[in-house]
Amino acid sequence: MRHGKKHNHLGRKTAHRKAMLANMACSLIEHKRINTTVAKAKALRVFVEPLITKSKADTTHNRRTVFSYLRDKYAVTELFREISVKVADRPGGYIRIIKLGNRQGDNAPMAMVELVDYNELYNPKGEKAKKSTRRSRRGGSKKAETAQVEATSTEEKSEE
Repeated sequence: MRHGKKHNHLGRKTAHRKAMLANMACSLIEHKRINTTVAKAKALRVFVEPLITKSKADTTHNRRTVFSYLRDKYAVTELFREISVKVADRPGGYIRIIKLGNRQGDNAPMAMVELVDYNELYNPKGEKAKKSTRRSRRGGSKKAETAQVEATSTEEKSEE
């Protein structure tokens, strides 16, 4: 039975667990991407996402509340100054968990945790968004068609 079990205890006492999650959250905020076990990643998501939501409204009360969780002045500054601006229009789901396979030593399932808006490969609105390469089945590419149109237009001009 799982009466009253609202979160994963991760095999640690309360103080150790809170300190570990605070350190992982500070690392995530600083580096934008970290590797950890799947269980810790899921616990980190529950820990970090409400803090990112609080950072959207830059008030003294919210800063103090977030600082009481993170206990790192640099991480709080980074969260309120840069990350909150990028996630301002996002209604939630600020971090992504990507499973990486099992760790060599103890076969623990590993995952990469990253902030969604800081990955240019997955972010279609990013500056370096990957160009779509969908092609028509009718044959011929757009470049070839435009080259033919330009060639015919230059021939017509040269004949005149």
